[in-house]
Amino acid sequence: METNTRILGRSGIEVSALGFGCWAIGGEWQDSDGQPLGWGKVDDEESVRAIHRALDLGVTFFDTADVYGTGHSERVLGGALGKRRDEVVVATKWGNVFDEETRTLTGSDDSPAYARRALEASLRRLGTDHVDLYQLHISDADPARAAELRDQCEEFVREGLIRAYAWSTDDPERAAVFAQGEHCTAVQHALNVLQDAPQLLLRCEELELASINRSPLAMGLLGGRRHTGLESGDIRSRPPAWLQGFGDGSGADPQWLARVDALRSVLTSDGRTPAQGALAWLWARSPRTVPIPGFRSVAQAEQNAGAIAKGPLTAGQLAEVDRILGR
Repeated sequence: METNTRILGRSGIEVSALGFGCWAIGGEWQDSDGQPLGWGKVDDEESVRAIHRALDLGVTFFDTADVYGTGHSERVLGGALGKRRDEVVVATKWGNVFDEETRTLTGSDDSPAYARRALEASLRRLGTDHVDLYQLHISDADPARAAELRDQCEEFVREGLIRAYAWSTDDPERAAVFAQGEHCTAVQHALNVLQDAPQLLLRCEELELASINRSPLAMGLLGGRRHTGLESGDIRSRPPAWLQGFGDGSGADPQWLARVDALRSVLTSDGRTPAQGALAWLWARSPRTVPIPGFRSVAQAEQNAGAIAKGPLTAGQLAEVDRILGR
């Protein structure tokens, strides 16, 4: 890339071209039916070491949510950043209701009053006086209600509690509702080489929004592993309906793995690992993309951050991906 940084939409906030997603470091949690919602057991000390390594390698954007590990991810991230908080851009999300003691998701709340309570709780867990990017985490929230939440976020900006806000949704029309607010600067949505999102990328271009890419490695499928023998606390072991690529939970779907294998030569060009190639595709796909791969170890942090120096795929490689996938 010409630069290792990108600007978050119309906010003027500069971030590293690669962010780190903090879902996995929240550890195990579940819904009220016992469905696992985390990525399995986690070593907090290793998570902290990985965050520190990411900082040293130039990563300045960290994305979490209050519900990840029912508060645990925010606490780990806040503790790891410590005195280096001002060196980074912190994003978190709200909208889910949970029980921290039992690590259980119990519902959602789309009221403006809850948004304030959730933000105050996130600030305490993160150990900070402001959040740089505050994101609605109810992807299918009613647009009329979301307009009220957008206005509430504008109030948070005026109070200095947040710098900007966004909606985590895969719906371009919902993204446009939040974009009517002056300080809306992004939409977080699913995007990876296997799951393109042309309409959302077009909307980001039209509305001058950053495209923050969750699941940039397709829940790990683009990392080069076959994902057999997943532990019981891993969401991929009992994949909910929205989680594609893992079939009945016994491992990765063979059809998805075949597509990954077909892409391997182009993704591993120029000495990249498969994961680095998948991130390079995202940077080539749009100048507005900021992928946020997850991590649970120093090794993962180093591999992901190592993609920055290798830059995006070329236009020819981008076209070759489309040819292979029949797009």
